[in-house]
Amino acid sequence: MSEGAISEKQITQWADEADAGYDVEALKRRGRGRPGRGSEPMQVVAVRLTADEIAALDALAEREHLTRSEAIRRALASFAA
Repeated sequence: MSEGAISEKQITQWADEADAGYDVEALKRRGRGRPGRGSEPMQVVAVRLTADEIAALDALAEREHLTRSEAIRRALASFAA
């Protein structure tokens, strides 16, 4: 079986689980997506960067133990201050 392929066994497990029914309340508690960063909704903003800019961003993020997004947010916060 190729990598990423779904086996018949997995399909059977999923079908059995669906037939048995789901605990809707447990699914609601689990939530979806990434956890929020605060009380306000977040918005995704696309930014185009050159390969050199991405390399510099990644180097900074690694050095500071940050994600790309957090490095960008911190840069924006210091720029706006």
